[in-house]
Amino acid sequence: MTGLPLPPVPEPYHLPFHYGALHNIGVDYLVDPERARRLLDKRHPGLSAATFDGGACVSLNYQLYFAQYPNGGGITEELEINLIAHPAFAEERIPVVNYGQYARGYDQTKLLGIARLHVLCDNPLAIDAGRRLYAEPKHPGWFETTLPSLNAPAVRERWSISCRRAELGPDGLRRHQEEVLALDVDLVGLTPEPVNNTPITGYGTDEEGKLLAGPLHVHHPYRYYALDDRTADRVRLDLGNPAEEAARDLAQLVGEAPAAGVWTYQSAPVAAHHRAYYVR
Repeated sequence: MTGLPLPPVPEPYHLPFHYGALHNIGVDYLVDPERARRLLDKRHPGLSAATFDGGACVSLNYQLYFAQYPNGGGITEELEINLIAHPAFAEERIPVVNYGQYARGYDQTKLLGIARLHVLCDNPLAIDAGRRLYAEPKHPGWFETTLPSLNAPAVRERWSISCRRAELGPDGLRRHQEEVLALDVDLVGLTPEPVNNTPITGYGTDEEGKLLAGPLHVHHPYRYYALDDRTADRVRLDLGNPAEEAARDLAQLVGEAPAAGVWTYQSAPVAAHHRAYYVR
């Protein structure tokens, strides 16, 4: 029998990892491909940056998710800074698609995936799992957010995410006030379209230089918002201290590029506790 062995699944982890609920927003930028190639060569030498309409694609991906375990549950927030890429050896297998087609899921080979440059996360267990299972460059961070919610007087498509510096200590996550980056997205009044663009292939490179790929299946369409010159200013990205590597790399990649598209997903509620009434 020939082929590659599967990567190990170290204790105490179990795969696949099931999300109990997911709230997710992604913002894409089309940027200078040469800057993207240089950074990708440094982080993932087995990958090549994809190009759409002459630009490489930087994708910011914020997630808030819940998972249920045998002895309880946990909530995690994380933010990925990604480049859309594919294995270098698979160049001739990649379909020719523009950015809009890619965002709508036209690439069914799923070789176009996210090459993770930085992942900031507030859950020590998720940081460890991401590193050991998927070779993610995952590090501590924490978040202040405002998200659309059914448990609010009015549900509005406004997302605000502030990612701040943190470090791991013996007592867990230590939070600092320095901001790494902030993202504000106002989608009010814009019309989304449903897109089925998963599974999303996530790429990682382990300490031995081996390239890993792991798919994420989301079992419901995303809401995709195509942006243009009239609507790109609905997205505002602010970068914090340039001493932070994630902010520095993002500034180098994005520069003054406008946002090209936004995609969102929010898990549907599974139950509702309704208003009380008087009983005579």
